[in-house]
Amino acid sequence: MRRKNIDISIPSLAGTRALLTGGSDGIGLQIATRLAYAGAEVILPVRSRAKGEHAIGAVRAAAPGALVSLRELDLSSLDSVASLAEALRSEGAPIHLLINNAGVMTPPTRQTSADGIEVQFATNHLAHFALVAHLLPLLREGRARVTTQVSVAANEGAINWDDLNWEQSYDAMRAYSQSKIALGLFGLELDRRSRADGWGISSNLSHPGIAPTNLLSAQPGMGRDEDTRAVRVIRWLSRHGLVVGTPQTAALPALYAATAPDAAGGRFYGPRGLGHLGGAPAEQKLYSRLTSREDASRVWAQSERLTRVPFPVS
Repeated sequence: MRRKNIDISIPSLAGTRALLTGGSDGIGLQIATRLAYAGAEVILPVRSRAKGEHAIGAVRAAAPGALVSLRELDLSSLDSVASLAEALRSEGAPIHLLINNAGVMTPPTRQTSADGIEVQFATNHLAHFALVAHLLPLLREGRARVTTQVSVAANEGAINWDDLNWEQSYDAMRAYSQSKIALGLFGLELDRRSRADGWGISSNLSHPGIAPTNLLSAQPGMGRDEDTRAVRVIRWLSRHGLVVGTPQTAALPALYAATAPDAAGGRFYGPRGLGHLGGAPAEQKLYSRLTSREDASRVWAQSERLTRVPFPVS
């Protein structure tokens, strides 16, 4: 089946410094390429240098002359997050765009980060919380737009308040949903606090729908020796142009949220197709799990406690 061409126009980003997590493959690599093509200086923090170099080659092949560079980052280590932020602060250049895109998904058995925290909560949420806190001076100087990538999984499950670390009864999908709910609540609370305290930052959310990426593929490091049945189905649907998207189309909501002149702070953007699983990007109604300001404040407080990285009071 022939897929309808779906794309958006991205304004010139010349003079813009953009930081993107998870930009070395899949949806993130598509985002990085489009940002660079639009003229942004793109910083890709990566865990694997070899994978990062391959990504830079792909970006430059699509956007000759692209300003793109690597930094070291392991999102499962708060020390690594702090080191990246220290390096960027030492460079002194303001950051104008931050896209919190990286994530891990559903290791079949419970794994922990370098800091002893369940790895999905640590990588998907806490690392991005700490990154924003550490980089707040550069984000304020750049009057940045922060776009945080959540997931359709944030529309199910709940925050496991009594056991955020999933030490009592680990459930891979529920832990993944918790990490994305917490991340979304943080992104919205960031916008509210910026408005209240005059930080000059706008913060919004995006989600990619569903597309064939490496999140559910074979990853021995995540305890998966072979592709999941789910990713095989997603690949088939995507290949035949049915319901779900491609990495190219799944990148569009985050790109729209991060760059469109009419994309606003505190808003939520995702695909507008059937079930919001694929299609062109559009503003969407917030998932019910993301609407509670009380939950957002509670997530913020717990995140400061767990990361030991406080935001300024004012």
